[in-house]
Amino acid sequence: MALEGRRRARQERMLPRPARIRAIDWLRGIAVLFMIQTHAMALLRPELRGKALFNALQWMDGLVAPAFILAAGFSMALTQVRAAAASGDADARRRRMKKTLRRLAEVLLVGALVNWMWFPIFREPRWIVRMDILPCIGFSLLLALPILFVLAPHPRALRWAALALAAAVFGLSPLAEPLGAPWNRFLNQHGDAVFPLLPWAGYVYLGAAIGAATAEKGPRGAALWLAALAGAGIVIWHFTPWFTALYPPHEFWVMNPANSARRWTQVCLLALALLAVEQGVPGNWRSSAPVRFVEVFGMSSLAGYFFHEMLLFFRIFGFSFESRWGKACSWPQYAALTALLAACTFALTWLTDRVYSAAEKRAPATSAA
Repeated sequence: MALEGRRRARQERMLPRPARIRAIDWLRGIAVLFMIQTHAMALLRPELRGKALFNALQWMDGLVAPAFILAAGFSMALTQVRAAAASGDADARRRRMKKTLRRLAEVLLVGALVNWMWFPIFREPRWIVRMDILPCIGFSLLLALPILFVLAPHPRALRWAALALAAAVFGLSPLAEPLGAPWNRFLNQHGDAVFPLLPWAGYVYLGAAIGAATAEKGPRGAALWLAALAGAGIVIWHFTPWFTALYPPHEFWVMNPANSARRWTQVCLLALALLAVEQGVPGNWRSSAPVRFVEVFGMSSLAGYFFHEMLLFFRIFGFSFESRWGKACSWPQYAALTALLAACTFALTWLTDRVYSAAEKRAPATSAA
């Protein structure tokens, strides 16, 4: 017993003092803003699609989902490891698990609400779990949660296990493409899935590996693993022809590991640059309005996702951005309306963040009473 106590105390001393890694908030916030931008392309006139500016935006938009999903895995692993290392370990882990399960329920609920916007989920319940980005994140994290919880006291083992899971997901993805019903609803894009678990869950597990390293070694651990994953991604990306020939015919731009490597490499390099700015640039710019604007989306990304979808597509008293201006805008009109959409989404997201913060402050007081 005494040996276990000394071991735990030594582990707590070795772990860095918990601090929020704002670079990941910025990464997530930037991803939400680009998500708003790419969905707002529904407002563009059809003849403007396929030209140089549209193609450039599409290239950047291809990084939105990997960044969003990777950040979700990062946050879960980071909080699980920190809870396991906290004093009063059992209570801290229990509270963290309850909060995590509540958060996953929120993700899946909002995913179901978004599906309700598009599909008759009450007449055809199968649409409830249509694999768009939120159900993909929710189910990926739910599947990973037992491993994250069990290995949270051992962050080194956790990050290598998460990396192995990511490698398995990316490596098996092309082999899952021929699968038919019912698996194609969850594992490939031949059914209803927009973001099937293969390969997109792989980014969750990459994020979990980075999060576990960060929880153990702080920003230095994050930088090391971001750089290592970017380096590995560059190597795999370089061998794209080999990875293409390795598998039976498949949809390269979604399922091939080399294409996934290209995406995670670019996301990791962006996160590494943001981390370098956070850690290396002095000054009070972190409290500036632009940074706070991005951070609100980064810290309340679920609300940002939901509200921009509702404002853009869901008709409230007959009005939505898409119903009023869909497929009718020039580039200047598109830019102005996208800025307006982002501003409206920010206001609703900020308000939601205030409500959540107030509720969380009241919860400990209620428990103590």
